[in-house]
Amino acid sequence: MPVWSLHGDGRHVGPGDAVHPRERLTWPLTIAIGAQHVVAMFGATFLVPSITKFPVSTTLLFSGFGTILFLLITKNRLPSYLGSSFAFIAPITAATAIAGTGSALAGIVSVGILLALVGVIVQVLGTGWVDKLMPPVVAGAIVALIGLNLAPAAWSNFKDGPLTGSITLVAIILFSVLFRGFLGRISIFIGVLVGYVAAALQGELDFAKVNAAAWIGPPTFQFPDFATPGTWSVIAMFLPVVLVLIAENVGHVRGVATMTDPAVNKLTGRALLADGISTTVAGAFGGSGTTTYGENIGVMAATRVYSTAAYWVAGTVAILLSMSPKIGAVFNTIPHGVLGGATTALYGLIGVIGIKIWVDNRVDFSRPVNQYTAAVALVIAIANFTMQWGNFQLTGIVLGAGAALLIYHLGNAVARARKTGADDGGPIPAVGALGGDPVDA
Repeated sequence: MPVWSLHGDGRHVGPGDAVHPRERLTWPLTIAIGAQHVVAMFGATFLVPSITKFPVSTTLLFSGFGTILFLLITKNRLPSYLGSSFAFIAPITAATAIAGTGSALAGIVSVGILLALVGVIVQVLGTGWVDKLMPPVVAGAIVALIGLNLAPAAWSNFKDGPLTGSITLVAIILFSVLFRGFLGRISIFIGVLVGYVAAALQGELDFAKVNAAAWIGPPTFQFPDFATPGTWSVIAMFLPVVLVLIAENVGHVRGVATMTDPAVNKLTGRALLADGISTTVAGAFGGSGTTTYGENIGVMAATRVYSTAAYWVAGTVAILLSMSPKIGAVFNTIPHGVLGGATTALYGLIGVIGIKIWVDNRVDFSRPVNQYTAAVALVIAIANFTMQWGNFQLTGIVLGAGAALLIYHLGNAVARARKTGADDGGPIPAVGALGGDPVDA
């Protein structure tokens, strides 16, 4: 068990001070902060299994287990919570419809194994090759297309309860602008609660399974199926998710390093390895794939407490919650309308995160290579282009991601060989000062 030194008197964090990963406050305060991390991760973590129809309790179990595993592999130096990754929703939904849950779990396991291998390579070679494979225009396109590919799924749920969905969506937007700080960051969670109450008032809830569920009991386990012929075409749908998880993990590590210690960047390979192993184990027993959570970075920024002790608490609490079938049954009562309202916002936000990558890196969209990399990939994903050879099928996400990589790298090679100026020339030069108030010339 890790040992933490007490920060100061264990009760206060001075102005400009911070509690570092290997420090902690008093245990009552640490437990309280850990509980806050559970609240921060809960809204997103339970939504994934609710949307994909995976057992909520099983996903919570492997979320908590994965968090503790992550802390061990990163030598207790990288504070992070591993929650359900939204990048898996589209391939899980498609795979389940085409070949069943077992094949979807096989896809999750495959992503985990590949991500773990990437982690080993990064630990040995560093992250430079990742940046070359996925420059900002490609990374942004892949993240955006995964969210936008899900738009039809959001509408499918929304139209089953348009009034409830509208109330949920309005509440999410309202709370995001009404509150500041932590409450603003969990606006989706609060919006779902409002939508749930609205559904209850309209008589849309069915508690028969909740009443029948036991208070204490083990989660439901399911296992991957690699034998079904359609599984291997399903696995292809999951491959772009690896690129998203790499981007999420690398970004998370860099964010934590900025807030704590630049030396944390050396743990990037271990972080990828840990997330890969966590995703593999989750998929092997019926849980959804995991990723490092930005929501919890927000909690750390607000509290200035980066202690990994709080994450041990959060992981343990998640495991304890997973041992109640009744809690899982309650989450399964969430009506389609509520999910439709939440996912309308959520899937759009995933798309916007991809666009934000372009903005943050000042991608030059006057260059044809960048234009077509983004344009073609997004249309393929939104329309969900498919190609099929017998039982093997490629859908919009994998085709869009493949198109982004192919157009960018081949397009650059041709443009640079011909010196046409159509290649990616790097970020747009800044015009004037970045940030601050505008100043008259």
